[in-house]
Formats: sequence, structure tokens, C-alpha cells
Amino acid sequence: MQVWPGHRYPLGAIYDGMGTNFAVFSEVADAVELCLFDADGAERRIPLPEVDAFVFHAYLPGIEPGQRYGYRVHGPYDPARGLRCNPHKLLIDPYARAIDGDITWDPALYGYEWGDPERMSTTDSARFLPKSVVVNPYFDWGNDRPPRVAYHNSIVYEAHVKGLTMRHPEIPDDLRGTYAGIAHPVIIEHLKSLGVTAIELLPVHHFVHDHRLTELGLSNYWGYNSIGYFAPYHGYAATGRHGQQVQEFRAMVKALHSAGIEVILDVVYNHTAEGNHLGPTLCFKGIDNSHYYRLDDQDPRYYTDYTGCGNSLNVRSPHTLQLVMDSLRYWVQEMHVDGFRFDLAPTLAREGNEVARLSVFFEVVQQDPVLNQVKLIAEPWDIGPGGYQVGNFPPQWTEWNGKYRDTVRDFWRTQPSTLAEFASRICGSADLYQDDGRRPFASINFVTCHDGFTLNDLVSYNDKHNEANGEDNRDGDSHNRSWNHGAEGPTDDPDVLALRARQRRNLMATLLLSQGVPMIGHGDELGRTQKGNNNAYCQDNELAWVDWENVDEQLLAFTRRVAAIRTAHRVFRRRKFFTGRPVRRSSGASLPDLGWFTPDGREMTMEDWGHGFGHSVTLFVNGEGIRERGPQGERRSDDSFLLLFNAHWEPTNFVLPGPEFGQKWQSLVNTADVEEKLTALTAGDKLTVPERSLVLLERTV
Repeated sequence: MQVWPGHRYPLGAIYDGMGTNFAVFSEVADAVELCLFDADGAERRIPLPEVDAFVFHAYLPGIEPGQRYGYRVHGPYDPARGLRCNPHKLLIDPYARAIDGDITWDPALYGYEWGDPERMSTTDSARFLPKSVVVNPYFDWGNDRPPRVAYHNSIVYEAHVKGLTMRHPEIPDDLRGTYAGIAHPVIIEHLKSLGVTAIELLPVHHFVHDHRLTELGLSNYWGYNSIGYFAPYHGYAATGRHGQQVQEFRAMVKALHSAGIEVILDVVYNHTAEGNHLGPTLCFKGIDNSHYYRLDDQDPRYYTDYTGCGNSLNVRSPHTLQLVMDSLRYWVQEMHVDGFRFDLAPTLAREGNEVARLSVFFEVVQQDPVLNQVKLIAEPWDIGPGGYQVGNFPPQWTEWNGKYRDTVRDFWRTQPSTLAEFASRICGSADLYQDDGRRPFASINFVTCHDGFTLNDLVSYNDKHNEANGEDNRDGDSHNRSWNHGAEGPTDDPDVLALRARQRRNLMATLLLSQGVPMIGHGDELGRTQKGNNNAYCQDNELAWVDWENVDEQLLAFTRRVAAIRTAHRVFRRRKFFTGRPVRRSSGASLPDLGWFTPDGREMTMEDWGHGFGHSVTLFVNGEGIRERGPQGERRSDDSFLLLFNAHWEPTNFVLPGPEFGQKWQSLVNTADVEEKLTALTAGDKLTVPERSLVLLERTV
């Protein structure tokens, strides 16, 4: 076999039509061997002869897509100094564009001898480790273009590739649970019927099923255990061999783009699947442990862990920062994705032990001409000191707004001292974002997500029921702000069932009519249940998969109707915050861009807000109070609306505001009566809003 010098960049295995260039970084290595595997698993080792700037590289003519490979790194093994090179351990290429299978757990995967962590293991791990794969970089994108949907026009749908498609009866069996299943017309049509503009996929970077979970007969279903930041997980591909998962993923993106739907990836750059000092040696740990991971300053044998997963990536290292940035750009430029949601994002912002808002990572993203053009969403918390950072990310970032989730849940279960904060949250959380020059769409609003109860379970259970996870129900959050409405779990009580259904509609309508970007958890619009399990991270089965057979058709129709109202009316998706200042109407009168009223029709005062406890309020949204201009500087206006919120446990009489706010109104939404016909009302009329319900009125005159 010919071995040419090749090039040190780009890193990874890059096929050019005639052969493949291999390049891998390791500052600590004395030597690196490229290991090629044939179809029978026979290994051929090739020393990489060239080293430039700590990058070992070579070009091999004739090596084509589908070739499986890995690396062996020769260097110091001294755990006490944070050095863990071990040439007996085959290593995944950190830049592998595809990985061909899952781990077979065996003691050989660990860098040390079992029972003696100080002694280096000499058992070969190759047959237990999935292999990196050379991929075909060429794909016919045709006229594919990013939809580039503005944030304020977005509706995000969080979904799991397998969970969303595995039980859909109209998807062929061989496509269920795959990228091709997501691209199937029935899924795309469903998303479009909800007004969805972006699908946010739970992790698709190649991940590892934890040893402990596999021993329990479970798996890492959510995928927050990454090991390959360039490789789409092979298990979500209808054809996951020889790197074909890459082409299938691209075809999925292309199909979604053709329907105007963006693709956002949930990414886990905060930790890897190699765990703590007793974890396996699969990739980074054996290549250059101290560069890729944050080690304890006092004892580098151990890892600094801000994630609860055993380690934290060391983005303070320029080589690790390069890995993250190269990965992000790859997914945008080569895989055409439209944005990212960063799991445990504060971990990436830690300088020392503190979270630094303008850390090196965010500065690099800010100036990057590729990444500063895509959607960047932070999960704004981790488990380290000062890890709750809602409202503190840089201006071009948006955030999962955990305060929105908590406040909306509390309001509808009639908890005290939530009215003023509820008002702030549904108006875009100006208290969190406005002072930094950000807009309402900095708030990604959600009531439920993958982590926690489904919407159905949120109104059906007081307590978590995670017994199936094998941890004696100790895992998962015990403070869910949920309410079972009189019975724990399934019940035949018609009153309980009716109230639960109304509360699902209340929560969904509040989400879709709030300022900011709404995010729907997959299957919530269908009434999906996980039977009270609020931590289904290890349940790759029907408990966590979306059930397309037992659908709450009424809730689905309701969600579609309210989503259509949001899409049709820009007053619910403003680009700027409300000011409360008067805006001159076309009639000559002046009204504020919003107004708050007590149920008796009186404008709210500071004293009213100061009481801090209330269950019922009216919000006036002025369609002529939209101050932002159109693309050509034109004035924008819309219809005006009243939102009547009644979280009280009894019916409440609401008096409509005076005629200056609108002379005639008609009802569009009533969560207590989904079959209600349009009702005409006049200024000053009294409307009885049933207990725990929401009414939306549109001004007609």
C-alpha cells in the first residue's frame, strides 16, 4: 500500500475521489498508527509518518468510501498526571464522519486493568469498538436552500428521530425510527398542519449506550452521550452501513427544506461518553486526555464535572475549541442544518469555575461568518456553581426559558404569587432580555419538553412514576409543578377527564399565543403519555414512542386551530417588546400597544399588581400598536384581541373594556367549549368565563 505525506488539514478522513487523507491531532503522542479493517475484521496498521503542529497525517491512494478504520496512539500512560495513552486500545477518530456500529461492552475497552486502575491494560479492544468509516462527501443537493425562517415567525417542534416515527402506521416498517421516516410525507404533512417551521431533533451525533443501562436491558434512548461529533448516529438510518447514514440524513434535510421546515440539532458539546477516571477509553481520552477534558487542577487523575456525566469538555484548549467549531460548521455547510440547541450551555462558558458570558467560545461563535447566521439556542443551565443562567446569554443567542415553563404551569394550577410574572412571561419576558438589547424571540417558550412529563402527564400525575428505569424511582425531578386534578394517572371519572382536557388546551393555547418562540414537545398535540415517567431517557420502547393510533383528535384539531391563528396574526409574534405607550389609531384615538384589566373591566393599577396574588386577568393586544416596520419600511398593523385568562377554581364574570378599546368583539377560542360557535359581544358586556379556562376575542369594530 502506498503511503503519501498528505496534509494536516482538514482533520479526519477526507476522500477526494482518488484516495483518502487521514489527519488526527495529538500533542501528547509519540507515534500514531492508522488501523484499517477489512470486511472480516482483519486489521492492518500503518504508522502515520508526518507530523505538523501536532497533527499526524498521511494520504492513502485508493482508499474509498466505506473503508473502516481507527487509531492507536503511542505515548505516556500516567493517570496521576492526566496522561492516558494506551496503544492496546483502538480509538474512534474524533473527526469521523460516520461510525459503523455500537459498542460491545467488555473490560478490554478500559485503559486500566479491572481492579487496579493504576495498571495499564494490555488487552486489545479492537473487536469491541465500533469503527470509524470513510464517507462519500458528494451529494446532489439540487436547489436546496435554507428556509431562513425569522425567529419571530417560528414554531419549533422538539422530536426524537425514532420516537416520532416508530409507531406511525403509514410509514413503511423498514423506514420507521429512521431519518427517512422523518422525511416521509405523512410526518412532513403533520408538521405543516401544526404550522411548524423547525424540527428540533434530540441528539443525532453518534452516541454510546451506557454499560450500566445495557446490563439492565435498557439503552441511552435520548442520546445525550456523544462520542462522534461529526457522525450521524447509525441506528437512526434505514441503511446504516458503509457510511450511508450520512446520505440518508442529508436526504432528510433536503426533504424538510423543500417543505419550508428548518432542521435544528440538539448538540452535546459539554461532555462525552468516556465518563470519569474509571470510564472507558474510546476516543478523546486515549488521544490527548488533558487537551480534550477539563482535569482537576489539584489532581489531574480526576475530571472536573459540571454536567453530572463524569467529565466536561475542555473548550479552553484551542484544539478542543477547534473540534467544536469544525463540527458546527460541518453540520451547517456539509449537512445543511439550520441551527443548534446546546445542551447544558453554561459548561461551554466556564472560565475557571465561573460562567463567563463573553467566554472564548461565545466570542469565536460571534465572529464566525457561518455560525453567526444560524439559529443558536442555549439550554441555560448546568449543575456547576452559578449554573442557572436564564437571561444571561449573548445577544445573538436564544434560550430555553425555564422561567416561562415554571410560571405558566403554576398559573394554571392556581398557585399564589404568579400573576405579575405570568404577565411578563406571556409578553416575551422583557425583564430577562430587554436590557441587553434582545427581542421577545430570545425566549424559546415551552411548557413541556423531552425532559419531564408530557403535556398529558403534566395534568394527570402529582408524582413521577419512573419504576421502569431501574433506579427505584429515585431518578428524575420530584418537583414538577404538575397536578392530577383529583386522580393519579388513568381514571374513568368524567369530571376529572374533562378538566384535564381543558387544562391541556389552556396550556397549549397559552404557549401559542405568547410572545416569543413556542416549542411543542413531540406528541403533546396528540395526547401522548409516558404513564407518569418523567425521565424516559432509557426507555427505547412504546413507553416513550409516540402513539399514532390513540390520538386525542379534539386536542389535535384545537392545536392546529390556535397555531393557525398565531401564524395569521403578527400581533402574537412581534419582533419588539410592548412599551405600554399610546399609539395613534387610524380613527385618531390613542391607545397603548397593550393593556391589562381586572375581570370587572378596570385597568390594572400598581396596587393591583402589588397584591401578587390573582387568578384572573384580561390582556388587550393592540393590532395597531406594532411599531416595527416591514422589509421596505412600511407600517405594519393587525387585528386587536382580548385574552381572558381565568385560572380560578370558579367561573368568573369578565366585563369587556370600554368602547375606546373596541366596540364589538367575537370569540375565536374558548378552552372550556371547543365546539362553541362564534359569539358576538359589545364593549361593556359581561361574559362568564368558566373555571380554569381561556377565551380569545377578536375586535370586529
